[in-house]
Amino acid sequence: MRTLRDKTLALGLILALSLVSAPPVTARASLRNYVRKYKTIQVSPLQIQRLRRYDRLIEYFSSFSFFEPRHKVNPDFIRALILAESNGDPMARSSRDARGLTQIIYPTGRQAARELLQKNIRFRHVSRSQLENLKPGDLYIPEINILLACYLISKYNYTFQGKLDLVVSAWNAGENSIVGNQPAQYRETLNHIGKVNGYFIYFLKRKKTGLRVASRRQGVRIR
Repeated sequence: MRTLRDKTLALGLILALSLVSAPPVTARASLRNYVRKYKTIQVSPLQIQRLRRYDRLIEYFSSFSFFEPRHKVNPDFIRALILAESNGDPMARSSRDARGLTQIIYPTGRQAARELLQKNIRFRHVSRSQLENLKPGDLYIPEINILLACYLISKYNYTFQGKLDLVVSAWNAGENSIVGNQPAQYRETLNHIGKVNGYFIYFLKRKKTGLRVASRRQGVRIR
């Protein structure tokens, strides 16, 4: 089963908003504005080309159930996160010292590495020693960055019942930023929720279109 709780998120944040407990009208309206802003965002051929370099890693690390059996991070969500965070640049570094493809800050990455070690899962591409001795510069290594991102998103997905706005808020502003079952009311965070959601919807629609094309070629109808 693939998820960022697929049934909740497959139609994007617009539906997810209706599932959260009623936030103040101003907060709800503000978030909807950011969702609308990126509703029709497109992904360029160059961005697709950049993502393809990491397809194997994204698919592999998103195949693990870190918290619940059969509940896995949707690889298209990780693709959306990478574009929103770094535009596919593994050497990206923010003014807040977030690093790599998904822009992880070192304390968060180090804590995630420690938690992963406790789960005692064996991975290809990343060794136990790399997690035990994680250094800030290691966050530029795509294998490590994507593994940590898949783990953290899985953790937030488990904690916040797959609600995209809360998952992205936890990612951008920290788990403690969520109060009253609503995302942090920072402009940067709300904008980020809208952007990740827009990219995620793009990839979901792209995949659905691909399935329809394949079904026509094979003479199979997908409802």
